Amino acid sequence: MQSRIIQYFSLILGVFALSTSAIFVKLADAPSSITAFYRLFFAALILLPLLLFEKGNRQALLSLTKKQLGLGLLSGLFLAIHYVLWFESLNYTSVASSTVIVTLQPLFSFVGGHFLFKERFGKGAIASCFVSLIGCFIIGWGDFGVSYQALFGDVLAFIAAGVITAYFFIGQHIRKKLSVIPYSILGYSCSAFFLAIYTFSQHVSFIDYPLYTWKSFIGLALIATILGQMIFNWLLKWLSVSAISMSILGETVGTCILAYFILGEVISLRQGAGITITLVGLALFLFLQNNARAEC
Repeated sequence: MQSRIIQYFSLILGVFALSTSAIFVKLADAPSSITAFYRLFFAALILLPLLLFEKGNRQALLSLTKKQLGLGLLSGLFLAIHYVLWFESLNYTSVASSTVIVTLQPLFSFVGGHFLFKERFGKGAIASCFVSLIGCFIIGWGDFGVSYQALFGDVLAFIAAGVITAYFFIGQHIRKKLSVIPYSILGYSCSAFFLAIYTFSQHVSFIDYPLYTWKSFIGLALIATILGQMIFNWLLKWLSVSAISMSILGETVGTCILAYFILGEVISLRQGAGITITLVGLALFLFLQNNARAEC
């Protein structure tokens, strides 16, 4: 059992790293399917030495049951669908709007956690969740489009939120018996495979992109995926999908702050208030969850 301090510190690091996703996607001059493919392909490639040169990880992957292998393939498919939908949404709506909607995962995780894992949530936890959601909407309110094009992008982001929640639920089940490296490599490799097939069907180039776009691909793989999403995969052994999904709401805050420094976007007074409200809700939720775990 890892200490709670390490778990929550890792959670904060993961959220901050994940916050770079929308920034790198905006900086990459490539179709969404290509961006998603290279994000997962490079992530699997970077992790591969930890599989090849670590006997325990090799044995864990080779000893997978048919059920575990099937769930791993399914998680890879869900991850591929999530990234295609989310990255595509960024072509139709704003970064803030897309990020706010795609982080609505707690709405799905609370329902799924209740029916799949029999989780129970107190009134305080539910209230703190809605406080954070209100903060996120305040951050992105001015960026929600009213055109049909923007609405289409928002719908894609909402579906992407549901799909990534399904991915985390599968991970919560598999990670009870499988270490994070073989689980992540299995999921990322399968996802890259599905994305490669989808990209071939789109008839787009796999190599004809400028240097800064390749740097964005590597940034997505190394920072947003390995230092971000893979940390959540690791934490799934100790924390519930609901707790992780709630923490991912902080991605909206991180993206807003990074957009200020990297993309030159201005943080308005309204967004500043939204950031504060979101962080208060997250802090309250994690505090209540920590107390609930201590009482168990």
